[in-house]
Amino acid sequence: MLRFKKIFLSFFLCITLITLWAPGHMVSAQSKNTISFIILSKYNVVADIGDNIKLFAVTSTGKAPTWKSSNSKVASVKYGIVTAKRAGNAIITAKTKDGVVACKVTVKGTKVTLNSTSVSIERGETFQLSARTSNHSEVTWKSSKRSIATVDKHGRVTGIKPGETIITATADGTKSDCILTVKSPAVQLSKTNISLYRGQTCKISATVSSKVKPIWKTNKRSVATVDETGTVTAQKNGTAIITATVDGVKKTCNVTVLKPEIVLNAAKITLRKGESTTITAKVSSGNPPVWSTSNTKIILVNSKGKITALKTGTAYVYAKEDGVKVKCTVKVTE
Repeated sequence: MLRFKKIFLSFFLCITLITLWAPGHMVSAQSKNTISFIILSKYNVVADIGDNIKLFAVTSTGKAPTWKSSNSKVASVKYGIVTAKRAGNAIITAKTKDGVVACKVTVKGTKVTLNSTSVSIERGETFQLSARTSNHSEVTWKSSKRSIATVDKHGRVTGIKPGETIITATADGTKSDCILTVKSPAVQLSKTNISLYRGQTCKISATVSSKVKPIWKTNKRSVATVDETGTVTAQKNGTAIITATVDGVKKTCNVTVLKPEIVLNAAKITLRKGESTTITAKVSSGNPPVWSTSNTKIILVNSKGKITALKTGTAYVYAKEDGVKVKCTVKVTE
């Protein structure tokens, strides 16, 4: 009696399952005396990349089915465990000799969200980009122009020079971009016009928003030079332009090297042969003049302006500084 009840319940269960399950959800094969079927636990699955989904199959024969994926690059299957690999669709089938049943697997693309999609920094500055993914996948970073800005494996961006580059975060083949601009710096000079005499110096300082040191240059080294610190040295009278350049941004300072004024304490001197005297000169530049004579047979003059009469006649004593020359007439008598 107990055995009869078990057989009856088994038969009733089979008939009930055949009645309830839709044709798309069950495949059966009917022979002369038996009805065979396969039932899956799921027939439509939506998954994220990296997910593992367990499919269960019930067969009327009790035998395990053979599993297969229509696109193993999208989703693979082994012993009913489906692994989502990349965005797309795949059909997972469970098959026995009596029939086959399928489950549609849709693998969603990974969504990558950045904390910023547009950033401006200056050379030498850094910015931390962060990325959030829909399935917590690992993110890789790349800069389209490493000469403009670099990005490390943690998303930290460093400005290299002015320009624009694209910073890309990639996860599971999905990309999200940030437009990164390395701005040109703001540059200001402490002086834009200076006047000097030969030999004098002046320091020009540059304020740079990016804190990068400028490159200094003069257009006329014969008039004025400039060193790497911005110190200008006057060489001779004339004009020159000093330029400070930072990442293509240029600022200039006009330099005028003034002609000196020379005033002698005497315009005419009379000496007897063998006598000596000293002539003095006031030079506006503060530099000592160079002394010379027009006729060394009549008079001599040393570097201090001391004149010595040699023989009778007339000659000139010259005081010269930075291209400016003045004279004193010297008459030698017996």
